[in-house]
Amino acid sequence: MANLRDIRRRINSVKNTQKITSAMKMVAAAKLRRAQEAVVAARPYAKSMRELVARVAACAEEEAHPLLVGREERRSVIIVVTADRGLCGGYNSNVINEMRRQLEDSFSDRAASLVVVGRRGVDAVKRETVPIDGTHTHVLEEDAMRSVANIVDPLVDRFVRDEIDAVHVLYNEFRSAIVQDVTLEQLLPVALDEEVEAPPVDYIYEPSQAHVLETLLKRDLRIQMHRVLHEAAASEHGARMTAMDSATNNASDVIDRLTLQYNRARQDTITAEMLEIIGGAEAL
Repeated sequence: MANLRDIRRRINSVKNTQKITSAMKMVAAAKLRRAQEAVVAARPYAKSMRELVARVAACAEEEAHPLLVGREERRSVIIVVTADRGLCGGYNSNVINEMRRQLEDSFSDRAASLVVVGRRGVDAVKRETVPIDGTHTHVLEEDAMRSVANIVDPLVDRFVRDEIDAVHVLYNEFRSAIVQDVTLEQLLPVALDEEVEAPPVDYIYEPSQAHVLETLLKRDLRIQMHRVLHEAAASEHGARMTAMDSATNNASDVIDRLTLQYNRARQDTITAEMLEIIGGAEAL
């Protein structure tokens, strides 16, 4: 009977776990819906902002602003965007593994450092030998634009002072609830569409063209980083919903196997008791 009690205890334990994973799946689905709406709203705004910057830059002289000037990439910074929580499948590990691969391959010939967003990434990079220039956690739980400014503005200042040559951001780009692509995107220097031509009209800039271009460039970098964070958030919720759905289904399979095992053990116990009774009756 002790064996039956153990199996029954395991079945109850798995059922309790299944309730938790099912609840987490529903919560992730609700958060995914809001995060997906934020991504859909952020993408066209970020695209329009980059096009506006391109048109203003097309009217300016070459090398109108330091943020537009490319240089030999000897000192790079990678912004690694991860989640603050786990239980989201391979979401965090995919980004960390790609970061390690990029450091070994693409950035092996230059000095590279990291700016890590998300507690899971912060915990992971503690074991790495790459210099850490900054860490940020719970960025979208607070004032999102202020968090974005805290991430981007120090890097912009370092780029202008010629302390670094490029800034890249590594994150999960949202495709769907079950598909997230790990993407490495250049943030600095600002890469504009070379096909964008100067508009056929003359603009009047106040206070000056250089000031307007600088303001737009800094705002554009914040907007692009803001979009990246929303892409990562939607990817996280999608990955967590998928992972919890798989965990719930796996729990159902485990419960079925344990129930079958319990019934077989119970049947064996009943059979043994019946044989004992029959044997005793025959002995009498």
